[in-house]
Amino acid sequence: MMEPFLLPYSQPAVDDLRRRLRQTRWPETVPGAGWSLGVNREFLEDLCRYWMDTFDWKAQLDRLSALHHYRYRAKDGWVHFICEKGAGPSPMPLVITHGWPGSFLEMLRILPLLTDPAAHGHDAADSFDVVIPSLPGFGYSDKPAQLGMNVFRIAEIWAEFTNALGYQRFAVQGGDLGAGVSTALGLRHHERIIGIHLNYIPGSYRPHLPPGTTPSAAEGRFLADAASWFDENGAYAHLQGTRPNTPAFALNDSPAGLAAWILEKFRDWSDCDGDVYRTFTRDELLRNVTLYWMTETISSSFRLYREGRGAPLRFTADDFVQAPCAIAHFPKEIIIPPREWVERGYNVQRWTELPRGGHFAAMEQPELLAADIREFFRPLRR
Repeated sequence: MMEPFLLPYSQPAVDDLRRRLRQTRWPETVPGAGWSLGVNREFLEDLCRYWMDTFDWKAQLDRLSALHHYRYRAKDGWVHFICEKGAGPSPMPLVITHGWPGSFLEMLRILPLLTDPAAHGHDAADSFDVVIPSLPGFGYSDKPAQLGMNVFRIAEIWAEFTNALGYQRFAVQGGDLGAGVSTALGLRHHERIIGIHLNYIPGSYRPHLPPGTTPSAAEGRFLADAASWFDENGAYAHLQGTRPNTPAFALNDSPAGLAAWILEKFRDWSDCDGDVYRTFTRDELLRNVTLYWMTETISSSFRLYREGRGAPLRFTADDFVQAPCAIAHFPKEIIIPPREWVERGYNVQRWTELPRGGHFAAMEQPELLAADIREFFRPLRR
């Protein structure tokens, strides 16, 4: 079952948000610590004042309502998605899946570059029908009522609703958790996948290594660097993957706390040199945080990390992503394996080193990402 979806608005919920922001109990901080101990208090206080006094959630929803929103009824609940038709002569269906701590809102900058390339100085023949779903437990998709909603189950739902849309074959793109869902589609539904474009390799990915295999020097350095990165920066992932409910009690109750938890990642993982406003506007950042707040999905979004621990992308001898794959490597991505490590499990046909950009590529560098997507899929259209 599929139906149009109207974005909900609640003035009492907005009033409650502003009341909570006014009543925030700010913790003490060490003068001059900056961001060295975590989120900078002065930054967060300033942003929360803007959130309370200036940010207009109703205006944001009015703009978002210009897009075509739908819901698909899977057996696990409703899944929200945007579907925008391409303006070219024969658009290719493309499903773009977001990650954490993002949402479908990450794709707003890149969307018109893919649906209507001619309007932006590119070939109309490169247009896509773009489908942007919200992961279960994120945004306007239902929260999973049971355990087991991992990337493989999500891939099954994506296969279901694309079939309901009439797309027998389709392309996929993703970063962060979306890269995991796209990979699962490539493993379980390769006959329907035209190609896979990723700007991230799932953190749980481990290729099959036959007995006696010795990783290359580059692969060894990557594994050591990954372990070091997670030791220094991975506390959030360990907590969300082991005790997701515990931090959710605080973050679901405090908008300032929720903003701190999410926006630290937008600053640390983007190519902004420590100035998050150089890459994102206040409204863009708060639009995403407010979506989490209004839908009360921080807890359910955390659970996908727990699910990932139970169903990691650990390839067996029979696992290989057969569909043509492209990897777009943005230089400030948090961590990415060398090509030879990826090629052990993926049919890599294109590997692009981009000049700038980080983890939130569709928001940070939509033109660069859109260009790489168009170029990769161009020969596959035949």
